Amino acid sequence: MHKEKFVFAQLVEFLNADKFRHIVDKCQGNRYIKSFTCWNQLLVLMFGQLCNRKSLRELAMAIGAHRGGKGYHLGFGSDVKLSNLSKANTNRDYRIFEEFAYYMVGKAQSRRMDNIFKLGGKVYAFDSITIDLCLNVYQWARFRKTKGGVKIHTLFDLETQIPTFFHITSAAVNDVNAMDVIPYEPGSFYVFDRGYNDFKRLFKINEIRSMFMVRAKNNLQCKAVRWKRRMSKNVRSDCVVIFTGYMSEKHYPKPLRKIVFYGEDQDREFTFLTNVFSLDALQVALLYKNRWQIELFFKWMKQHLNIQKFWGVTENAVRIQIYSRVTTPKETPKNSTSTPNVLEVLKVYFQKTRNHRIKYGGDHRMLTTYRYYLKDHKGKNRVILME
Repeated sequence: MHKEKFVFAQLVEFLNADKFRHIVDKCQGNRYIKSFTCWNQLLVLMFGQLCNRKSLRELAMAIGAHRGGKGYHLGFGSDVKLSNLSKANTNRDYRIFEEFAYYMVGKAQSRRMDNIFKLGGKVYAFDSITIDLCLNVYQWARFRKTKGGVKIHTLFDLETQIPTFFHITSAAVNDVNAMDVIPYEPGSFYVFDRGYNDFKRLFKINEIRSMFMVRAKNNLQCKAVRWKRRMSKNVRSDCVVIFTGYMSEKHYPKPLRKIVFYGEDQDREFTFLTNVFSLDALQVALLYKNRWQIELFFKWMKQHLNIQKFWGVTENAVRIQIYSRVTTPKETPKNSTSTPNVLEVLKVYFQKTRNHRIKYGGDHRMLTTYRYYLKDHKGKNRVILME
């Protein structure tokens, strides 16, 4: 008789169940719930993420096809059904999973603190990713006349390579509006792309003594009041400017630093605006170059998290699924294996064993039971995840 813990049960041991229970009690998430609790819901969603399930029905069938109390030992509880899981994603407060996701992000960030840029403060990049949705199904996420979608506005820590803040909105919301909800920290650096040229909001960042750097648009109206004569290689211009446009001068009345940098690899010029006057121009260009890490994170998220396959149609269900995916482990607890390799190891392969008639959802169906294996890079079965 096998008495050891399942691999999935060992994988989720790092989760702070007491902290999650405290959040649930604060939001009264388990009120009037007898069996399928919020903790069971979180583990089921994490299991579906690691197993790359494409739908809620497929996830429920994969769990329901295995008997013998394995669901209890895996932390799923004894009542994992499609209807219960669907109702839980629709009705339960998404703020439970949001707060716990931020707690896990902070815990991961504290373990990977590193002063790479040596600027005396944290360095963040802010950008958004748009996920297209079917307008006929997700009517609350109207984007255009015949198109729906949601935006995930992300604040990404460039030193720890961990996203620290998420803001989920409809795709119709302009990116600059998300700048109002960023939890700014005095003394930190914030790197923005060209779509965030809102000088009124940038001036608020300057007033709280935070530093920003944004790529300027081509139609910028300004005049130089002071130039720097000795410049580094590939720095075409480094000067202090004031705005001459009516609205830009009104919203940002103080001078800014304008840097024109020539990128040899792309054979093009980049114009940056920043309120930092002490840094070298090459350091400013390097900060913007590292902003590309958030684009790589979005690419990774689409490739490995299957973020475009949602298991619910309501806004609450979409938010719960996104925050549960943020909580899903991205690294092994005791080593520094890269994220894609970890998820590749945890990917579930199906091996048919026998046909078995089970009762599912009120219907008797002929299903094929599977044994879940973890396979190594040679394709050999190593550890049974679930039988």
